[in-house]
Amino acid sequence: MTPLISINLLLVSASQLSIVLIITSIVFAIFIGLAILKMFKLKAENKKLTEFKQEETEEKYRDFTEGHLYDNRP
Repeated sequence: MTPLISINLLLVSASQLSIVLIITSIVFAIFIGLAILKMFKLKAENKKLTEFKQEETEEKYRDFTEGHLYDNRP
């Protein structure tokens, strides 16, 4: 009985393995770089929104029930 796949076809050389590992590490490095870039963008947007919210809450409170249809009587 002969095996369907030769043993020599299953062997991988060290150079082929290192090329695959280098390509994989480059892809992961790109993903990590994109994640860090997105983190900085989100942090900047969060800072803008927090400043906007603080400006909005500093406004003086005004009573909005004066023109309401219900009476304010107890």
